[in-house]
Amino acid sequence: MARRLYTLLFCLCMPLVLLRLLYRAIKAPAYARRWSERFALGGDVRAGGIWVHAVSVGESIAAAPMVRELLKRYPELPITITCMTPTGSEQIRKLFGGQVGHAYLPYDLPWLQRRLLRRLKPRVGIIMETELWPNLVAEATRAEVPLVLANARLSERSARGYQRVSALVRPMFAALDWVAVQSQAEALRFIKLGVAREQLQVTGSIKFDFRADPALLQQAADLRARWGERPVWIAASTHAGEDEQVLRAHQAVLQALPDALLILVPRHPERFDAVARQVQDAGLAAVRRSSGQLPAADQQVLVGDTMGELVMLYACADVAFVGGSLVPNGGHNYLEPAALGLPVLSGPHRFNFTEISGLLEGAGALQVVSDERALALAVQALLGDEAARERAGAAGRAVVQDNQGALERLLSGIARLLG
Repeated sequence: MARRLYTLLFCLCMPLVLLRLLYRAIKAPAYARRWSERFALGGDVRAGGIWVHAVSVGESIAAAPMVRELLKRYPELPITITCMTPTGSEQIRKLFGGQVGHAYLPYDLPWLQRRLLRRLKPRVGIIMETELWPNLVAEATRAEVPLVLANARLSERSARGYQRVSALVRPMFAALDWVAVQSQAEALRFIKLGVAREQLQVTGSIKFDFRADPALLQQAADLRARWGERPVWIAASTHAGEDEQVLRAHQAVLQALPDALLILVPRHPERFDAVARQVQDAGLAAVRRSSGQLPAADQQVLVGDTMGELVMLYACADVAFVGGSLVPNGGHNYLEPAALGLPVLSGPHRFNFTEISGLLEGAGALQVVSDERALALAVQALLGDEAARERAGAAGRAVVQDNQGALERLLSGIARLLG
């Protein structure tokens, strides 16, 4: 009954959904393309194999090691990856090219999900993290498609939100065939929402299994060498309301270290132009990465306005601030800079990565800053203390290495479902 009401409300809201899509297309023209795929028509759908759903960029990057291993282990099975955003789509194409099929996931209406599954005929469906939709799960169950929730995470905040609509979501969680969850605390939250204990395993986060491509690290080393001997810090995956704080923090850093360079990487590409203007408005000289030009000695900011280069830009820096944390977005992936041996800074809002950030903080690899002033002081202190940077970086690498192995546990669980 709850799902029928949800479907009815979704249908009634479709004009607003399409208006929102049109509005986003004005800001980011890629949203104006491939609308048919959002109704389960078109797209490169490869039937009879493995279906992976990764909502956007972060989930696509997290899924990449798993997908590469699946391609190696099951060369006879085609893989199709769905996502929801143009940036996620671009990332999938960049990571895999024509090795995998790709399409947008349709809107969560039963007949659209049914149409997609009839075209896919997957032997298993793998949903990354917590991108669950009631009709999607119900139609997969009806079609007898085993569903895996991979690298599953569930913050306390999200769990409370699901509890408010428990009549709708409990059947959805109960229908999952296997949940590979990141931590014990999150496992308990999933159980409270209806996942059977026997269908759940704490596998850890596959983000710990991140390994940077040596060619990428060499590219970063070559690029950094061309910038000269200047201290460099990066503010990565920043959100609206956060860039201004980062720029003010950089202005304070420049008072002590006049040759310091900030690499500022906004989370969403539709904000690249606006952030570049903010840098100018702050009275700072900047160069955009997309221009291909090197930052000159009198330029204090490099705006990272390209896709797929975040890890390389991390590797160019001495200190990393991970965005989405000075504003209440819950933080982003702290493990990439930690795995690269960088000291990591975070704002107080890190509820999306509570356990991971706690591990790094406890080891001395991550420092929490309360505001822009604390951020400036922390950056300045670390840029001026090579020994402190090395200690924090070594601690971060150790945490990452000690927690690896989640990918193999996840692949073993998928293998059981594939038979």
